[in-house]
Amino acid sequence: MEQKWPQQIWLVRHGQSAGNVARDAAEAAAGLLIDIAERDVDVPLSPLGAEQSRALAGWFAAMPADQRPNVVLHSPYVRAAETARIIMEQLGPDSLMAVHVDERLREKEFGILDRLTTLGIKHKYPELYEQRQHVGKFYFRPPGGESWCDVILRLRNIIDTITREFCNERVLIVGHQVTVNCFRYLFERLDEASILAFDRAGDVPNCSVTSYSFDPHDGKHSKLGLQLTNFVAPLEAAGTPVTVQKDVPAAPKA
Repeated sequence: MEQKWPQQIWLVRHGQSAGNVARDAAEAAAGLLIDIAERDVDVPLSPLGAEQSRALAGWFAAMPADQRPNVVLHSPYVRAAETARIIMEQLGPDSLMAVHVDERLREKEFGILDRLTTLGIKHKYPELYEQRQHVGKFYFRPPGGESWCDVILRLRNIIDTITREFCNERVLIVGHQVTVNCFRYLFERLDEASILAFDRAGDVPNCSVTSYSFDPHDGKHSKLGLQLTNFVAPLEAAGTPVTVQKDVPAAPKA
C-alpha cells in the first residue's frame, strides 16, 4: 500500500501570549473585557511564552537529525509565528525543506464575542450566552465568528495539502488550542462528545506537543498512530525543572 501520510506530525499550541496573561487577570477580577490593545492576530508571546518556546526548541533539537521536523507549517498569528521562529532557529534553516505560513491554521474567529470574558458575554449578550450554553461550542457560531465545525472544515482542507505535498516527511504544525483539538478530532476519528470531553478535562497547555506517526498497520485504514498527548518540555531555572502551568486562550473559549 502506498503511504499517503507524513511519517511524523507534531501539533503544537503556541507559547503563553500576552493575551493569555490579560485573560487570566480579567477572569480573576471577574471582569467583562480582556485588556489587550492589539488585534488578536497581533498579540505577541509573553516572556514566559518565549521561554516555553525555547524549551520546546531544545527538545526538538536534541532529537537525532533524521527524526527532527523538516517541514514547518504555522498560523500567521504573531504568537504562533514567534513560537515557530524560535523552534526553527534551533533546528537550523538548512535542515528544513519547507516552511509555510498558512491562514487555515489561524485561531478560531470569535466575531462579536472577541475580547469578552465568559462573564462579559453573559452581561453584554445574554441571548447569545443562552444559545451558546444550549447549542454547545462544537456547533455554536457567534455572529461574525466560527464554530468548531467551521474550523474543522478548513483543517480538512489543509490535511489534503499535507498528504499531497508532504507524504513521508516530518511535519511540525504550530497553531492554537482550538486547532490542536480539531486536528485531534480528525486524526483520531472522534465524535463531538469525545473531543468536548477532552476540552472539559483541561486546556491544551501552551507549547505542548501532541504527536502522531505513520504506522503501516494503521495506515492501511488511513489512520495515524497517536504518540504524545499534551507533552510539555520542562523549563529550567538554575538547573531545576519548573512545572509549566496550563493556560487559557486570549479569546473566549467557544
